[in-house]
Amino acid sequence: MATQLAKQNWSGKISTLTIGATKEQGGTRAHAVEIGGEESLPFLFPEGAIPNKPRIAFEIWDVPPKDWTEELVRHYGKVFLDPLEWAQMCVKDYKAELLCLRLQGAHPDCADRSADKEAQLVGRLLKEVDVPLIICGCADDTKDNLVLPAVCEAAKAERCLIGSASQDNYKTLVASVMADGHNIIAESPIDINIAKQLNILISDMGLHLERIAINPTIGALGYGLEYAYSIMERSRLAALSGDKTVASPFICFVGQEAWRAKEAREFGPQQGIIWEAVTATALIQAGADLLVMRHPEAVKKVDRYIEELFRR
Repeated sequence: MATQLAKQNWSGKISTLTIGATKEQGGTRAHAVEIGGEESLPFLFPEGAIPNKPRIAFEIWDVPPKDWTEELVRHYGKVFLDPLEWAQMCVKDYKAELLCLRLQGAHPDCADRSADKEAQLVGRLLKEVDVPLIICGCADDTKDNLVLPAVCEAAKAERCLIGSASQDNYKTLVASVMADGHNIIAESPIDINIAKQLNILISDMGLHLERIAINPTIGALGYGLEYAYSIMERSRLAALSGDKTVASPFICFVGQEAWRAKEAREFGPQQGIIWEAVTATALIQAGADLLVMRHPEAVKKVDRYIEELFRR
């Protein structure tokens, strides 16, 4: 007699979030990308629909990064001085379907770029490439409150994913995202209760929960990955059990965390590529819907991994 596996019937589902707006949707993107929508835990296909694969965005900066390893510089060093060329390389050479622009140059301790200058950059980038954009500030709350509203306006109707909103600094960004038709990243410090509270605060301002992506602030392999995994898993279990306040897709900044690990920097280029790829694949199993990555070889490995999971 054949043994049948027990199946869990879930009452909830993960929200579906769309990044990018095509011409028919009022924007200029060649395509839109949908993430989320799961009705089961990761890759348990018999238990519920999993309509969208995890997606990968290539990370680019508005200024040359000073702390990227020689291996990353080998791939991107020729275009570091021009973010438009960097974006074109990712799209044309590495077939990126999403880009994540980090406006690090706006930070007061970096280039201290003005809101107008960053808004102009975003406007030019939207003309140079036609893939959907994720746009992140410089992580200085005061400066982001000046820069990100200008950036939202420059990208009006393109339905970008803008971040990050935190519990102490969300009101200005939420208002701008609502005014210009974008989605928002809600960042919480590996804490399910803070993630839930922040989503409630954002939705209380009038932005629908379906327009929020959660950044759970992950750790890389060997640097808190297990704890991040457990928090993401708890959030996903709560969401599938019917808690809509945590039923948002996850965005994970894998490249940022993986490439600052000592093991990724000191033991040769292949070690860094593996560190990023293994961190990404583990987080996919925890429920990650959107991965922001750096090395094209790591992206290629993770793409193959995702395709194999869905093929089965």
